[in-house]
This record gives sequence, C-alpha cells and structure tokens, in this order.
Amino acid sequence: MKKSVLICNPNSGKNNKEVLAEKCKNVLNEYGYNVDIIFTKYAGHAKKIVLDLPDDIDLVISLGGDGTFNEIVTGNLKRDKRLLLTHIPLGTTNDLGATFGMGKNPVTNLKMILEGTVKDLDICTINNVPFVYVAGLGKFTDVAYDTPRNMKKNLGYFAYMINAIKSFNQKTHLFEMSYTANGETYKGLYSFVLICNASRMGGLEILQDVKMNDGEFEVLLSNITTKQDIIRSLYFLKTSDITKVPGFYFFRTDNLKIKLKEHPKKSFCIDGEMLKTDTKEYEIKIVKGIKMLLPNKELDKIFI
Repeated sequence: MKKSVLICNPNSGKNNKEVLAEKCKNVLNEYGYNVDIIFTKYAGHAKKIVLDLPDDIDLVISLGGDGTFNEIVTGNLKRDKRLLLTHIPLGTTNDLGATFGMGKNPVTNLKMILEGTVKDLDICTINNVPFVYVAGLGKFTDVAYDTPRNMKKNLGYFAYMINAIKSFNQKTHLFEMSYTANGETYKGLYSFVLICNASRMGGLEILQDVKMNDGEFEVLLSNITTKQDIIRSLYFLKTSDITKVPGFYFFRTDNLKIKLKEHPKKSFCIDGEMLKTDTKEYEIKIVKGIKMLLPNKELDKIFI
C-alpha cells in the first residue's frame, strides 16, 4: 500500500478532530493508503512535521485551515525531496477549499481529492516567506489575524464580519509606497494592497480569470478612503469587475518590489496569518516545485 500522513490541526473548525481523522483514515485505507495521523501541538508544528518526514511518503494531507496548509507548504519547500500535498479545509472561511471546488463535508472532499489529478502549483513568497494564495496590507487585510480565535470558533464567518464592520467605521489610513513591477517603478498613496494567486479571499470572489500555475501573481492596489467608495467597491464585487472601479489599480507580474516610506502600523496578512517582520521593503516572487492532488471539479477554471 502507498504511504500517507494526515496532519491535523485540532484547533481548526468545529468538528471532533479525533473522530474526523479516523473517518479520513478509513477513506484513505479504502483508496490504498496506509495512514499515520499526527496532530499539531503548537504554531509552526505542521511545518516541522513535514520537514522531518521520510522521502518515501506518497501523500501528505493537511486537515485544518488555510494557515495550517501554509505551514505544510513552507515545510515542504525546505525539503530536498518535496512531497505530494493535498488540503482538506476545516477553517472559518476556507478560501482555498472553495477555490479548489470543495464543499463543507471533509470526508466527501477527501474522496473527491483521491479521485482527482496532480497539478503543479505556483507558490508566492514575500521576503522568502511562502504564501499560497494571498498577502495583503492595509484596510481590512488585518481582519483575519486580528479576529480572536475563540470568536472564530464560536461565531465562524460572522466573527470576521464583526471585525470588518469595526474596520469599516475606522478612519482609512493612506500609506506612501513605491513599487517596481514589469520593469517600471511607480509611487503613490494607497489604502491597501493585495497580492494574490487565487480569485477568492475573505469568503469573496475578488478577482476574475486567475490561474494558479501561470508563473505570475495578481496585484490589486487601491487609494479609496471614503465609506461611500468602499461601499461602491463592494457593490462591484457582486455585479462587475472590481479592477475596473475608479481608485483600483490591477496588474500581473512574476516579481514585485515594494518600498514603504514608513513602517506599517500593522503587518502584512499572509494566508490569514500575520507576517512577522520588521522592514519597510518587500520582494514578492514565484517559487515552482510544489505538486498537489486536487479534485477535478474546478481544474479547468484555475489551471492552464
């Protein structure tokens, strides 16, 4: 039988993780995999687990939120021999799972995965720290890591909405920034910046026609500050293309350098977690070499 490792974050979602892990183990056995179940015990543990796995593991399964999968990808990138990965979402918004065409039933998702296809996935890094689908700075982008874990566990997505409303009612700060992309350098004042390798963030479809293996990532900048403009942009999320709204600037690139005039009050959010750094300069680029086993449902939409 093939060898697999199921890495489970016991703090993600509301399921009984021991019961769920056993159900997943039974499914993996049915599909020809022996399974070792490992529960994470502290922040960063999933990264260490993957880094220390033997080279003969056929599949590593992440059972947790987007942050758990980020850790597993980070550990895999540090390996000499990278392993095949997949992800069963258990978090609050589960943007990655939704992007990959998964629903809310973890066991059903696992069966879809095991009947799926292996794909090469672009991974972005910011100052050599990997993120799988999004990094953000500025208005609303800190909501993910500022929302207390107990609120997320008890209220789910509504917990994010409460903090988002608080952010909406606060004064919008503009930060001075220069950036270099595609051979050109620009300067301006911005209220937020999003760097994405997926269309979905914060439970919303933000961008269109995003491919996760095209060697580029998407960048969305904004200088909107008024509540009226913020409401208008949210309206365009539902009815049109946000990249065509006045005050938004969109482009694609494979390398982006950002220089802030001052240290930001709050750090970048990467895959829902805070980027721990103390700098005013950032370089974002693409890393190749991660393979994922994914459901077939959305592959034609998100891969070239």
